[in-house]
Amino acid sequence: MAPKDKGSRPPSSMPTGRRATVRVKTARGRTVSQQRWLQRQLNDPYVAEARKRGYRSRAAFKLLQLDDQFHFLKPGARVVDLGAAPGGWSQVSVERVKPGPNGGKVIGIDITAIEPIASATLLEKDFYDEDAPDMLKALLGGPADVVLSDMAAPATGDPQVDHLRIMGLAETAHDFARQVLKPGGTFVAKVLRGGTERDLLDRLKRDFTKVRHVKPEASRADSAEMYVVGIGFRGQPTSV
Repeated sequence: MAPKDKGSRPPSSMPTGRRATVRVKTARGRTVSQQRWLQRQLNDPYVAEARKRGYRSRAAFKLLQLDDQFHFLKPGARVVDLGAAPGGWSQVSVERVKPGPNGGKVIGIDITAIEPIASATLLEKDFYDEDAPDMLKALLGGPADVVLSDMAAPATGDPQVDHLRIMGLAETAHDFARQVLKPGGTFVAKVLRGGTERDLLDRLKRDFTKVRHVKPEASRADSAEMYVVGIGFRGQPTSV
């Protein structure tokens, strides 16, 4: 089901309505942690709102909130969505850039298959494959206005290992963004707090006129997840 068209007005980035609290009963074979996760999902207003609007994940609201704050998903923009599965960020991008005769494009890539999304081009491919960047560039047909990365590695349970893995993904996404962004373009990437994100922020400050470290309201309060946003690509790759 596609998200409902609200006309020219961007969809709200906040859940609507109020819901009664759902309590999960214990069940044979379900661990305490599984029970807690299920109860959190059932009572998460973003999960409910995503289902209502037809978004494939609650993560769609993170991008909606980032765009409401920084206004980078403009009609006619070319957008690359790295780590696109299950497709929530591509859905939001399609809604806001309106691909079509005006020149807008939304191109997503993920190692996991993504169900088709109208007006988006989706690749089932590992972004680390040697030929992946050239495939994305060919599909873009020109410079990108926005590069998004919500890429994440499977959690190991070791916070430092998980931090280093996701920072590696963000740095790789940044390297790609430097190759494809047009002057004035925007880069958004997920990171985890843990110490080394400062190195990426310093690199972004050399490449963008404005850099912000943001935690959207849709990011869970107990999560170390944050997003870096680079706005105003300078157009000249710097030595790294």
